[in-house]
Amino acid sequence: MNFTDLSQRIEQSNSLDFGSIFNATIELFKKVWLQGFITLLLTFVSILPFYIVLYSPLIAYGITDPASFENGQAPPGALIFMFLLMPFFFLAVMTIGLCLNAAFLRICKQNDFGEVEKDAYFFYLKKPYLGKALMLSLIMLGLVFLAMLTCGLGIIYLIVPMSLFPAFLAFGKDLTGMEMAKAGFALGNKNWGIIIALLLVTSLVAQLGVILCFVGVFFTAMLSKIPVYFIYKNTVGFQDDMEV
Repeated sequence: MNFTDLSQRIEQSNSLDFGSIFNATIELFKKVWLQGFITLLLTFVSILPFYIVLYSPLIAYGITDPASFENGQAPPGALIFMFLLMPFFFLAVMTIGLCLNAAFLRICKQNDFGEVEKDAYFFYLKKPYLGKALMLSLIMLGLVFLAMLTCGLGIIYLIVPMSLFPAFLAFGKDLTGMEMAKAGFALGNKNWGIIIALLLVTSLVAQLGVILCFVGVFFTAMLSKIPVYFIYKNTVGFQDDMEV
């Protein structure tokens, strides 16, 4: 599906129904809760090396010159190096997060349609998807920076369109990274109120996992990602958009 057809589908789509999407989300979560936990675990494991690289200057100073921390402050050289690494760190984390979230949405579709496929968690961490995910991450990084100039108020608006980016990465194989971002804003702007309500409510429900000795939240956290799948399904729909 090209961007023109996609835009027409979004424009002509009916308004989303909060109740039906919420109920469908709960039902699908019962099928994919384990895959959601694995996705979350793989996300933590995948971004851990980037945390190590980010804090490597402090680690190096601590090993070579322990006395530099005696005053309770980090060495200026280490802080400057970390500051320079920060944009690359956020870009890497965002890219990995987008790819793994897209893979989880792909798994959601497989379970929703009863497709017998292997759970490919790293499906989008390869060409050509990785390049598109990198472009989306650059766009997100720029948008977040601009939103911070509004004292963070812009983040509230951006939560909706940016939450839809993984769906277009997962199912819009013919779109460029920029077109995915435009589609996310088009769909988000049309249904902003319903989408933010779904994201907030499912996020609150997901936090109920903390009741299970705090560990349960790791099993329920991905519940808040599932509404995005049904939002895409109920507005854009599926034909030959997904490569399996």
